[in-house]
Parts: sequence; structure tokens; C-alpha cells
Amino acid sequence: MPGSHLVVTKDTDLPAPSGGDIVRSSREYRIAPFDQLKISVFGVDELNQTIRADSGGNISLPLAGTIKSAGLTLEEFSALLRTRLAQYIRTPQVAVNLEETTSQSVTVYGQVQQPGQFPIMGKMTLLRAIALAKGASDVANLEEVVVFRTINGQDMAALYNLEAIRRGTYPDPDIYASDVIAVGDSSSRRLFRDILQASPLLVTPIVVLLQRL
Repeated sequence: MPGSHLVVTKDTDLPAPSGGDIVRSSREYRIAPFDQLKISVFGVDELNQTIRADSGGNISLPLAGTIKSAGLTLEEFSALLRTRLAQYIRTPQVAVNLEETTSQSVTVYGQVQQPGQFPIMGKMTLLRAIALAKGASDVANLEEVVVFRTINGQDMAALYNLEAIRRGTYPDPDIYASDVIAVGDSSSRRLFRDILQASPLLVTPIVVLLQRL
């Protein structure tokens, strides 16, 4: 990031973001197509399930039927589900939690075949994220892959060697929603220029704090 000063940390991998860094609060979040919800109905185990909305944002449940969930907050969906179930269950107690959402995305740019934003569904790693961008280009510098992440309001970045990950030198790091991945991008690499001059062989990831000047 232009105008940033680097502070090298002792970490060998980027810390995981907090829940607040990844998604908006559950009171504000609105359900989208293909979101996966965990639904619990107290005292009625057969209605407890994890279910994914279809392409139209609809969710079909026993007794409740089909509910148009897209555009509703979790609280609004819970209230609608309680109303439907109240026809069969006295004072139903319903809890709805978001498990996965395609509205969360990762950005991949630089020397890849198809730069862009890609939805995250389930566990994501650096290699998988680059595969979503159709892989690195033929001229990509795989020793210079930078991941940017915001953690509790603090901007951080890590420099990875993709070839080293493929060789098993160190693990394929987890990637989270809102991460930005730069593959072989010279402007991103320049952030690490002084560090790389002192230690040109990247045997472990380099993790830094980005402090704006």
C-alpha cells in the first residue's frame, strides 16, 4: 500500500481475522442466495438442520414450507419461521445462525489468468484462491505472492513463496473473506524490498504490520 511503513512481526503466518473483520453484525446481515444457515428449534430435534438457500434465495423446511429468505436479516427470517411453525408448535423457540455466505469474497489480482473477486464457500486456502483466478499466468513470479488482511482494524500483509508451499516447505495458508491477494505484482513486492535485500531466500512467510505514513 502506498505511503505505508512496514513493521516486521514475529509471526510466521497472518493471524485469522475476528468475526467483525469478516462480516457485518448478524443484526445487519441480509441473507443471500446459496447462503448456508444453521436452524435450531428448541425441543424439536427433527427440525434442527443446516440448510443452504437455493439460487432464488428460498429455503424449504418441514412444517414451515418454502420461505423466501433472500433480503431478510437473520432476525427477520427467524420471526417468519416462528410464525410458520406456530401453526403446529406452541410458542416455538427458533435460533438461526449464518454458517457460510457467498457474499463473502476474496480479491485476486496481478499475474493470474483471470483477476477478480471470487466468493468464498467453506474453507479456503491460498492455492485454492489462486485456482479460482484460473491459476497463475505463464510469466508469474510465484516467489512473490502477497496477502493483505485487516485484523481488528490493523492492516497487515504477508509475503509467501507459492513454489515453497507446493513443495511442502510450509503449509498452504488459510484465506478469509475480504483478503486481497497479489500474485507477482511489482508494486506489492516493493513493500518488502528492504526486507528481501536482507534475507532474499524466503524459507518462511514474512508477516508485517502496515503503518500509514
